[in-house]
Amino acid sequence: MTNRLAQAQSLYLRKHAENPIDWWPWCDQAIETARRENKPIFLSVGYSSCHWCTVMEGEAFSDEAIADFMNANFLPIKVDREERPDLDSIYMQALQMMTGQGGWPLNIFISPDDLVPFYGGTYFPVEARYGRPGFMQVLQAIRHYYDSEKAKLDGIKAEILNGLQSSLSLQPGALDQNLLKLGLNHNTEVVSSKRPGPSFPMIPYADVALRSTRFPSESQAQEASRQRGKDLALGGIFDHVGGGFHRYTVDPNWTVPHFEKMLYDNGQIVEYLANLWGMGVQEAGFERAIALTVQWLKREMTAPQGYFYAAQDADSFTTPDEAEPEEGAFYVWSYQELQTLLTNKELAELSEQFTITKAGNFEGVNVLQRRQSGQLSQSVEASLSKLFIARYGLPADESTTFPPARNNQEAKSTAWDGRIPSVTDTKMIVAWNSLMISGLARAYAVFREVEYLELASQAADFILQHQWVDGRFHRVNYDGSIEVLAQSEDYALFIKALLDLHQVTRSVRASAPANETDWLSQAVRVQTEFDEFLWSVEMGGYYNTARDASRDLLVRERSYIDNATPAANGVAIANLVRLSLLTKDLDYLDKAEQTLQAFSSIMQTSPTACPSLFAALDWFQNCTLICTSCDCIALLETQYLPTVTFALETNLPENAIGLVCQGLSCKEPAYSLEQLQQQVQQSLVRNQ
Repeated sequence: MTNRLAQAQSLYLRKHAENPIDWWPWCDQAIETARRENKPIFLSVGYSSCHWCTVMEGEAFSDEAIADFMNANFLPIKVDREERPDLDSIYMQALQMMTGQGGWPLNIFISPDDLVPFYGGTYFPVEARYGRPGFMQVLQAIRHYYDSEKAKLDGIKAEILNGLQSSLSLQPGALDQNLLKLGLNHNTEVVSSKRPGPSFPMIPYADVALRSTRFPSESQAQEASRQRGKDLALGGIFDHVGGGFHRYTVDPNWTVPHFEKMLYDNGQIVEYLANLWGMGVQEAGFERAIALTVQWLKREMTAPQGYFYAAQDADSFTTPDEAEPEEGAFYVWSYQELQTLLTNKELAELSEQFTITKAGNFEGVNVLQRRQSGQLSQSVEASLSKLFIARYGLPADESTTFPPARNNQEAKSTAWDGRIPSVTDTKMIVAWNSLMISGLARAYAVFREVEYLELASQAADFILQHQWVDGRFHRVNYDGSIEVLAQSEDYALFIKALLDLHQVTRSVRASAPANETDWLSQAVRVQTEFDEFLWSVEMGGYYNTARDASRDLLVRERSYIDNATPAANGVAIANLVRLSLLTKDLDYLDKAEQTLQAFSSIMQTSPTACPSLFAALDWFQNCTLICTSCDCIALLETQYLPTVTFALETNLPENAIGLVCQGLSCKEPAYSLEQLQQQVQQSLVRNQ
């Protein structure tokens, strides 16, 4: 018997459709019911590829006794954080206030009358273990507390609400002359420091470290940037057989991944590795990782309509008869299996290049991690191709496509030629597609692979053609069903993607065909809507949600803290600076400055919370416009020039090849490529 979630579009919500818990989606009716019946709301937030969300679904949320107590005493609501990052952000911040840490699943108890939370946690086991209380014990204690300790409850709620509201009331201030250096230094230290525990890509931080490399005496930034690139491209976090990056590794040595693959990570990493290559760190592993990731994207993550799917699960089944999937089963290799698939010579050579042992490096099996950098030999690549065939049941070539398994039943019931794949969440999320569009655009600029540009362009065109309903931008597409008004990250990252496409097509031709998308005019159009519905007139910066989509929110946040993805306001500021250069409309620059001033206090006091704001400040202080020809742009855009915008210019003085404008003034025309390069390099460091 199914519950209300059976009709949900979200794969994550549908995974809970057969739970005995009487789940509601987040909606007015659910909240009104909780108020009428005086039931505290149990809000559980997660996402489809979250391992511990899946574990809790199969354990506590499938337990009949727990369900009976839950249904009688609470109003249970399930939320997909990928649909509603605005809700997730508010209640995750509350959980961090309560416990000092967060994570998913996010399980939090909320007072129905005012939606203020009063207790929360992440994974709860059925019975007490791992130092965590059993879930029934938690539920009984919370219901008793809710009924009998009203004064204490109100005190906790007041403290949480005050904390949430205080986080919104940042005091604007001037931009200190040394603020950029402060932010670059602190965020570079985050990347360069070796910490115990899991290793995450942390691309917003790595991007700031990379920016730091162009300034004098920044050897720490150069080494940190190179090392992060090598860790990503050579480590076990990268799928060396099929391409694509996993979410993170559970160890500090980048060996054993948490195996889900998220589109947002892959887009950011592709852009970062391409930038490293453009900076001159031309490690063969970077080019290989980008190329294989694009092949993975085409093979497994691109819809027939041209957009990109959201994610792939960490877990998969080894046989159709299994009740529960195993973590990493699709990706790992037993030594015995490798002996069967490869000759002794092939296995010996592969073991010289990758961390392969009889004992394995993950629960008795092997995750492939490179032992050293450099170009892999043709024979090693041939051995990896054999592993590809064993996994997928077909050879790896550019025309190979691999249909997604959309749920566990489909994964187990399909007659796969190779292994049973992980489930793919096939929804289209604008923000995540935008990150991949930007990554592909940058990779095209550096490597001149036309396929990269074609993939990026078709995804952007799909969004432009399908994500507006009644004149409003929407965040999610479920195979043609458009849901959820766009949030600030959707606007900001899509505008960035449009500007990135505009930039890399400047070097293709002097004038575009009539049927080609005008990426710049589309960016201006989307920015206009962004300003209309999400701009904060009173404080500056952009709210997470539109003013007509915020009535169900406890508070209305302005995102400035970076997580696995860059914060919307940091990206938005950089966009505004770029738009001011390209359109010569200084209103954009005014908004950029106002937003930086709005967040200046948090930049001063907590610089490592907001690396994207420092990337934006770099754009604001060192923005450079190069007016030149297609040919010169083609030469320059292969380089790493982090605050440069290109404009085609045919009306230059006689014999001049380009004009460099820094901020609101232009230098004398350049008459040679060497002179142009010197002017550009000087412009990029003029305010440091």
